[in-house]
Amino acid sequence: MNRDFLRQAQQLQAKLAKAQEELAQSTVEASAGGGAVTVVMGGDQKVKSIKIDPQAVDPQEVELLEDMIMAALNEAQEKVQELAQSRLGALTGGLNIPGLR
Repeated sequence: MNRDFLRQAQQLQAKLAKAQEELAQSTVEASAGGGAVTVVMGGDQKVKSIKIDPQAVDPQEVELLEDMIMAALNEAQEKVQELAQSRLGALTGGLNIPGLR
């Protein structure tokens, strides 16, 4: 195998590993219901925190609160995927590599 190709592959692998590590340490914030529910999610797509405005809690409106939490979680996950694409996509040159989004 060509040594230059092997060296380039190793450099790309190191850059990808660094970018994935940086991504995992990043966070995004998303909200729903006009800020009634806020979710912070890490670049690893794990929820770091959920904040609920006390005024949003009404025993008669639990289903609405559940919907707002789900909406905020989904938005946060989309933001993490966009962040991953922007950081890792530049390194992969747009290649669709399994496990990297």
